[in-house]
Amino acid sequence: MNPKLSILIVDDDQRMTRTLADILSIAGYEAIEASSGAEALEKVRAQTFDCVLTDVKMPGMNGVELHRQLHQTQPGLPVVLMTAYAADELIRQGLDEGVVGVFDKPLAINQLLAFFASLAKNRMIVIVDNDPNFCQTLEDLLCQRGFKVAQFTDPHVDTDLLTAEAQIILLDLHFNGINGLDVLREIRKGYPTLPVLLVTGYRQEMAEVIQGALAINAYACLYKPLEIPQLLKTLSKIQLSNLRELLVEK
Repeated sequence: MNPKLSILIVDDDQRMTRTLADILSIAGYEAIEASSGAEALEKVRAQTFDCVLTDVKMPGMNGVELHRQLHQTQPGLPVVLMTAYAADELIRQGLDEGVVGVFDKPLAINQLLAFFASLAKNRMIVIVDNDPNFCQTLEDLLCQRGFKVAQFTDPHVDTDLLTAEAQIILLDLHFNGINGLDVLREIRKGYPTLPVLLVTGYRQEMAEVIQGALAINAYACLYKPLEIPQLLKTLSKIQLSNLRELLVEK
């Protein structure tokens, strides 16, 4: 799992994008520039990014409109705004619609770098399920929508390995002889607040286990066959909350 991030910088001021790209490259990130929302969409279609850093007010397509279009196809791609306008209706709209946060211009570079450093360490959805076909299908679907994914099919895996880079864990409750609740208990010993989303195809049979898991702060339970729109909405909600916490901490 490579911690290096690929960041798309979008601003019609090319001096700004050039300066930011140089700073981020020196810090060890891959930084790609775009001078408009339309160009940004082209680059996102051609390459995978871990985050988009975009100016709010640009000719043609503003930063919030860019976020809207990205969110339709890649709800897991974090978008962060830059602005020189502290009080702006566009910013409020963006935050209401799922933008991670806002950096004021002139940018506090140390704060920006600290956010990306935290993002690099907390950007993975970990799928824990002993059905390799299910894991791969779900990973492919989530990756297409901008999420980063790792999968584990061995229920005996060390929980420290599971949680090393996890932002969210999708945990199947029905392993071969292993109770998913026991796995969750092990996770909770070291990570009491890490979002764990339960998954099972045994609604009635696992009802007691589900209640036990929810009692120790499992986020929610989804049932197989998964309803993909519900899954994406839930994952996006958890991810947005996590990323906004990282931004507040910086």
